[in-house]
Amino acid sequence: MSLGRRVVLAAGAGGFLAGCAASSDPGERPRGPSSRPGSATVRTPPPAPPSSASAPPGPAPRATRVATVARYGRMTPVSWGFTAPGVVTELPPAAGRAIALTFDACGGPGGGGYDRELIDLLRARKVPATLFLNARWTDANRARFDQLMSDPLFEIANHGTRHRPLSVSGRSAYGIAGTRDAGEVFDEVAGNRDKLTALLGHPPRFFRSGTAYCDDVAARIVAELGERFAGFSVNADAGATFTPAQVHRAALTATAGSIVIGHMNHPAGGTAEGMARALPALLASGHRFVRLSDVVH
Repeated sequence: MSLGRRVVLAAGAGGFLAGCAASSDPGERPRGPSSRPGSATVRTPPPAPPSSASAPPGPAPRATRVATVARYGRMTPVSWGFTAPGVVTELPPAAGRAIALTFDACGGPGGGGYDRELIDLLRARKVPATLFLNARWTDANRARFDQLMSDPLFEIANHGTRHRPLSVSGRSAYGIAGTRDAGEVFDEVAGNRDKLTALLGHPPRFFRSGTAYCDDVAARIVAELGERFAGFSVNADAGATFTPAQVHRAALTATAGSIVIGHMNHPAGGTAEGMARALPALLASGHRFVRLSDVVH
């Protein structure tokens, strides 16, 4: 197991993405069993055809809510975690010594802040990044969204409509209730996709769920809606709970092909200062930084 992966798992056990947890909807409760942080994959008995999640897909219908529910509504997931089939966790080998920095903005109560210091750092260093924005964050920060959208350094990606773990059976992660069925998966992805499409003039290419958790059926729905589910290989700030020194150490575990996850909605956290310490060393070691769409096709 690589050092970067150990950093990811250790942070998960301690409350990975705690910075996003504050933006959950406490009134919602999942219908299915809850998950424990750090549990990457949970197996259930294999479902019987024709409702098996692993059954070979037929011709995909038009990606509407009704069609999605009809196609996936009876499927039973067999995995739950960060690495469902189709989730992008590393850059392709052709990217060479590239590293992709990705930053989430989760929105909702406690999650609507803006880390100006972090964004100014990236601009000063001319370091590109992919920014995963939740619909509620965009609504609360429209002027800042417009500035980020207009900056060629940054790529805007989909962080969901309500910041929910993506499940077809109501699983939860870190106390955040997940989507409860295929219809709610569709709503979580497509609601913010439609908002971003209207603002950007084109649909976003990448999606990351609240907490980055998903099951394999939900991941298939994301793909059918035309987006790539973006995971990560290095957790830089543990939901903006790391100190600057911890962010610095975690970011330095990134190697060629790493996808680094951090947060841009907690200006009081250690993300900006820690990344300011790490970026010069990563650049000096011959790495370059890319947006996901620059190398993932």
